[in-house]
Amino acid sequence: MILLYVPFILQGIIMFVDEFYFHEKRGLPLWEKIGHPLDTVTVLAPYAYLVWGAGDINPYIILCGFSCLFITKDEFVHAPICLPAEQWLHSMLFILHPISFLCAYLLWKNGELSFLKIQLSVTFIFMLYQIIRWSFAWQRQTK
Repeated sequence: MILLYVPFILQGIIMFVDEFYFHEKRGLPLWEKIGHPLDTVTVLAPYAYLVWGAGDINPYIILCGFSCLFITKDEFVHAPICLPAEQWLHSMLFILHPISFLCAYLLWKNGELSFLKIQLSVTFIFMLYQIIRWSFAWQRQTK
């Protein structure tokens, strides 16, 4: 059961490095300032479904699948602006993304709603941080 928490821990560590090292180092262009909070919304939706509406697994699968595809939207434009190490971190996040959703489902099946509520709250707070931190007033515009 403890292994079900590992993907969330790894994802959090990698997101921390990506956000607070790479994004701070290079700044974010407008499309990323908008796109990253939208990515986070697509993560919030499946977690919220498990916490508040789960009954039928099909909507959860659809929400997770959409999120897994949506978060890849920026990769074709990252090549010219991201260091290889940042792109590697992104690839690690792409691997962990569906694994975290699977683990969230298994935790839900085992009645671990308290952890899912915490994960939902942390993800929501991170989205608010993204919106506030990368607002136009706080960050220089990059190409």
